[in-house]
Amino acid sequence: MVSSSSTRSNSNGNCDDVASFFTKSDALFRKNLTFQRRNWKMNVGLVMFPFLLCLLMFILQLVVNSQLDKPKYRCGCKCVQIGNGTCQNRCGVEFSATQQQAFACPIRTPRKWPALFQIPGPRHRAVQTASHSFAGLPHSSCLKTGSCPVTSLYTGQNRSSAQGLVREIVIDEFPRNLVDLQSLVSLIYLGTYRKPSLTNFVESAFSSKYPLQVILPRCIPNFSFMVPVTLGNVSSQQEITCVESSYLWRENSASINKELLRGYWSGNSVHEIHEILAAYDFLNSNEFNFNVSFWYNSTYCNVITNPCLLRIPRSLNMVSNAFLRHFKDGGIRIPLDFVKEMPRAGSRVALNLSSSIGPLLFAWVIQLLFPVFLTCLVYEKQHKLRIMMKMHGLGDGPYWLVSYVYFLLISSIYMIWFAVMGSVVGLEIFLLNNYTIQFVFYFVYLNLQVAFTFLAATVFSDVKTATVLGYIYVFGSGLLGAFLFQNYVEDTTFSRSWLMTMELVPGFSLYRGLYELSQYALSGHYTGTSGMTWEDLNDQGNGMKETLVIMTLEWLIFLIASYYLDQVVSSGNGVSRDPLFFLGNFQKKHNRSFKISSRRQRSIVFVDLENPDISEERLEVEKILDEQGKQHPIVCHNLNKVYSGRDGNSKKHAVENLSLAVPFGECFGLLGPNGAGKTTLIKMLTGFLQPTSGTAFIDSLDIISDMDKIYKKIGVCPQHDLIWENLTGREHLLFYGRVRNLKGELLQQAVDDSLKSLNLYQGNVGDQLAGKYSGGMKRRLSVGISLIGDTQVVFMDEPTTGLDPESRNNLWHVVKMAKTNRAIILTTHSMEEADFLCDRLGIMVGGSLKCVGSSKELKTRYGGSYVLTISANPAHEDSVDSLVKGLSSNAVKIYNVGGTQKFRMPKKDVRIFEIFNAIENFKKQTSIKAFGLADASLEDVFTNVVHGASDQNLPD
Repeated sequence: MVSSSSTRSNSNGNCDDVASFFTKSDALFRKNLTFQRRNWKMNVGLVMFPFLLCLLMFILQLVVNSQLDKPKYRCGCKCVQIGNGTCQNRCGVEFSATQQQAFACPIRTPRKWPALFQIPGPRHRAVQTASHSFAGLPHSSCLKTGSCPVTSLYTGQNRSSAQGLVREIVIDEFPRNLVDLQSLVSLIYLGTYRKPSLTNFVESAFSSKYPLQVILPRCIPNFSFMVPVTLGNVSSQQEITCVESSYLWRENSASINKELLRGYWSGNSVHEIHEILAAYDFLNSNEFNFNVSFWYNSTYCNVITNPCLLRIPRSLNMVSNAFLRHFKDGGIRIPLDFVKEMPRAGSRVALNLSSSIGPLLFAWVIQLLFPVFLTCLVYEKQHKLRIMMKMHGLGDGPYWLVSYVYFLLISSIYMIWFAVMGSVVGLEIFLLNNYTIQFVFYFVYLNLQVAFTFLAATVFSDVKTATVLGYIYVFGSGLLGAFLFQNYVEDTTFSRSWLMTMELVPGFSLYRGLYELSQYALSGHYTGTSGMTWEDLNDQGNGMKETLVIMTLEWLIFLIASYYLDQVVSSGNGVSRDPLFFLGNFQKKHNRSFKISSRRQRSIVFVDLENPDISEERLEVEKILDEQGKQHPIVCHNLNKVYSGRDGNSKKHAVENLSLAVPFGECFGLLGPNGAGKTTLIKMLTGFLQPTSGTAFIDSLDIISDMDKIYKKIGVCPQHDLIWENLTGREHLLFYGRVRNLKGELLQQAVDDSLKSLNLYQGNVGDQLAGKYSGGMKRRLSVGISLIGDTQVVFMDEPTTGLDPESRNNLWHVVKMAKTNRAIILTTHSMEEADFLCDRLGIMVGGSLKCVGSSKELKTRYGGSYVLTISANPAHEDSVDSLVKGLSSNAVKIYNVGGTQKFRMPKKDVRIFEIFNAIENFKKQTSIKAFGLADASLEDVFTNVVHGASDQNLPD
């Protein structure tokens, strides 16, 4: 037997109890591990892809390093004469012919540079225009001559005090008898509109054709003079010109902010630039308190390089000295003689590929699991495997938990392998950054990716579509991250709120984190220090902290949204729940006696219109529901399923007012033509469809409200085989047996018995992949799945479809034995199968049950004819015809071969004794070899019922 009859009486009682949450989770986890182990091609791909990528990055890095190690990228050297006819090889910036060579040279004593102002360019200084009409600004006509002054704004709580400080800022005299540039800068305010350098090893203002400018309240005409400048071994003259300054009062800091915003290119509708030199808020500054807020232009910083250098020190020094002159002794000052870079050791020009192009490639590698997991979920959804598991007792809780943990475990192993391989080949994004930060970031993202996979799976119902769009998302998000999102990250003027909004896309949040790790690794590479540490999370511009917060919150939100949509929208989980199911069940529970009494009058109408056997069945159902103690495992009461009409068509009654009761030990057969409603009825009873009205009870549990509990008690053999092609027949039975709480030897014995009874044991057929089974073998496996364990109710939808006669006969005996402790509903098109297996039969036509009874009863009620068989000499065929026509003029010949003839005779025309008397008299005149009289076949009953329903214009 298939397991049930042997397990119910087992003294261990393992299967008498419902499997626990842990037992079901264990069963699913074992199944997933087996499936993963069998899918070796995908496993190899997942292992090799990170390995090959890391190896490729390692090889490319070697090639790049070998190119950058050539002399043109090393510090320039020259053999310098030392006086005795020989020369000594010396290396340094002064001997370097290119910028790349100079970059590689050691600088033990960096040069001192004047601390300059960052002056707005002549064409971008703040002026009055139609769209920028702030008080005090010069007219825009000065832009044509390049004579516009540089404007500074100021405010404070005490206007007179602020004005006094500004007066001390202004230097209106130009010093005489200049000795050198350094002495000049210490006395005046000197600036440039050249963009700053990346470092202070070289001040870009002195290596350009643009002049330096001294800031004065008023400039004399044609102000220009030259000062000597020495760069390395090269001496030159630097031109200095004059630019006038203007300090304008504003009422408060809000006014300053508004003016600065309107002067920004994207802050006004006409995209004009009105740049301010600086702005100050002196707040509550007085002789005892120096408190000032300072605005500066940060857009000079190259967005590709962050952090970078800006010319700010001189502005702060200027206002500090103004405070000392105004409130303290005029002789006190804070000198700012120069700025310089820290000494550095020699280095070679290098390009770190893992930090430069790593974010894009690593984003692709890490997201590669997303379409893999998505395909897995949608596959089980499309092929109805998830609802198949649910119908056999595996609830949503174990499925979600195990699938989540399983995906997270694979993701973690995959990520650890990737990080190990990257560290082994020397990828600095892994080596330089703190490993605990990397662990937290990757772990949070992997959880987010798994949750996102569950969310995406609710949208798709086709594996191919899900797979294609999954890979498009992976590669598309990576490319958009590298060529669009990264630009916004590096643009400090881009709205942070919009940036965070973009990071709501999981692919962008991953890219942001990888970008931050790569930038800190790049910085550590060039400075010889470590990459990102926990202290660095508080750095201005470091987006790792906000990324972790966004991913964590989104992870939780995605989980909740995934579960909700899975219950409400997804078609792979059976009947969809009400959108407000999370508010609790505020509807009244089913009150059976009320339901029955409210329908009693309508039932009387049914009795008047229905055949007597249907009426009796309906009354029996109502009696069962009224008598609480009388238990039937299957009770259907006035079940209806109506599909709304489309394109002007009328409504379709798939199942109409069906009432049925099936006791233990009975196999009830459903017959009917295609489209009669048999499969629709099975789908309602197994949770695939919600009834339009009426209900059914499985072991006293309502299919409308208690389907999750019902799944623990039923087995289902669906119309189409729902199996995993990469699992063996034995593994299928082991999985469903564990879900049914079979354990240990009891489980193994039940599986072996099932395989033997299904003819899948010999030749190790049960240990072969189910995907290689023939259609008949898959059908037998589906029957075995429905019968494994202690199921009280079994639904079989055409279980012997596609079986050869021997296998079909064997399976009949299996089902016949299995019904001992169960109630079984079976649909079939085989009259022979229904006659052999079913204790009672029901024929459905047009959604309605037209008759109910045993095979013998139906033949008696609806057969309507006898079949008379007579074997005689072929020469006497006409005499036999005359004999039969004499008995019944309505007799029809249905067979005639070699003297053997069969006739169908209406029962109303003849009596049995008349037939026998007529044949006995005929035998005296003609030789008859044999004769026989048989009642109508079940096929005749089926034909008569279907045709009778059609004659009454009932729906097909």
